[in-house]
Amino acid sequence: MNLDVLNDQSSTGHDLADQGLADQGLQGMNEYLTNGYDYQAPRRGDIRTGVVIEVNDQGLVVDIGFKREGLVPTEDLEHLDEETRSAIQVGANVPVLVLRTEDKDGHPVLSIHQAHLYEDWIKAEQMMTSGELYEGEVAGYNRGGLIVRFGKIRGFVPASQIVGLPKRMREDQRHERLEEMTGERIGLKIIEVDRQRRRLIFSQRRALRAWQELQRKRVMEQLTQGETRHGKVTSITNFGAFVDLGGADGLIHVSELSWGRVDNPRQVLKVGDEVDVYVLDVDQQRKRIALSLKKLQPDPWTIVDDHYHVGQLVEGYVTRVLDFGAFVELDLGVEGLLHASEMIGTPELTPSDIVHPGEKLLAKIIRIDSRKKRLALSARQVRKSEWERWVAEQQTLRESEEAAVAASEAVEEEAPPPEAETASSEIAAEEAPVSELTTSAMTEEADEIPEAVETTPQISAV
Repeated sequence: MNLDVLNDQSSTGHDLADQGLADQGLQGMNEYLTNGYDYQAPRRGDIRTGVVIEVNDQGLVVDIGFKREGLVPTEDLEHLDEETRSAIQVGANVPVLVLRTEDKDGHPVLSIHQAHLYEDWIKAEQMMTSGELYEGEVAGYNRGGLIVRFGKIRGFVPASQIVGLPKRMREDQRHERLEEMTGERIGLKIIEVDRQRRRLIFSQRRALRAWQELQRKRVMEQLTQGETRHGKVTSITNFGAFVDLGGADGLIHVSELSWGRVDNPRQVLKVGDEVDVYVLDVDQQRKRIALSLKKLQPDPWTIVDDHYHVGQLVEGYVTRVLDFGAFVELDLGVEGLLHASEMIGTPELTPSDIVHPGEKLLAKIIRIDSRKKRLALSARQVRKSEWERWVAEQQTLRESEEAAVAASEAVEEEAPPPEAETASSEIAAEEAPVSELTTSAMTEEADEIPEAVETTPQISAV
């Protein structure tokens, strides 16, 4: 057998086999490109995630999985804040919205700014549906209400939906109140989202209760027993005063207002007073805060020697009655002992037969020992003339107090406090249906509602 012929045949066979494999591979590649690689060409308005592959003077070159890279123009980047721009580097993933499927060179034109806006609109719609609370900062105001940013969107709070802004408020007062709120963080709920009309409407009134609860929770989590806080007196009752600590009210019980006896908390504080308070206790479970004023005041026993002297007439209130006598609280807040032997009465009478807790009486100081915090009193050593003069003074004082109370009650009946009217209207607004609030916002402040988005001609192509 001729070996050269075999070799030639073998070579020819290998060549044919290689050619066949090549043809098969080419055919398979064609099939893969036409059928196997299933990509979807970008469409105008699509939101995609791309990878930055180049940063140049014209903007960004972004790979979005298309046969040609997309372009983000410099004008679009100028709409982004400094923090967002600084995070954009080669290799970074960025959301983009397709403005045009291709430019004159066949590259898709993209927008990062519009992608962020789209995401914000979607989030706003979700929050409106769920009723979720939104905390935003007041960026500005106009005659009709407040402007609040929601991501990259500019939202609006109509004046009718702002807490503490009654309809009958004078124009200058309204302007001053809106100006004061600029820069303030407030709780809001979204009551309307309209992307086509570029409107995002908030209501502060509908968020009032949820916002108060959130603020209270934050304050209570930050409070610690024994610290000093600054607050503002919001209301006063017969048993104490409530102080706002920046979102949560704490109670100063009447016994903690002063070292001395306080019959009426209004003698010590008034609504609107700003005070430093000592945190006595924070009850997370019962959501209560106990405060004290007297803890921040000096111990009265340290100034007893300067304030009192032996032989001085003093008046006080009986705090406790025991078998051997009664303790009497003086104006400094210290207690002195009125021994049974120094009371006025017959021997067969017990101290509880002579005096009672809460009773006001006149006594004379007969001994002081500030180091041991002891002070002795006597009613027996008060002269008859001194006693009669004191009784007459007390009668005159009672009559003047009764007259003042009667006059005050008459004034309150004629003019109910405006705060009550404002509070009731805000609660009613909070409980009103969303449709009613939206209608009010659209009709009363329609001319003042700004567009939710400020755009340029390039971006408005969406």
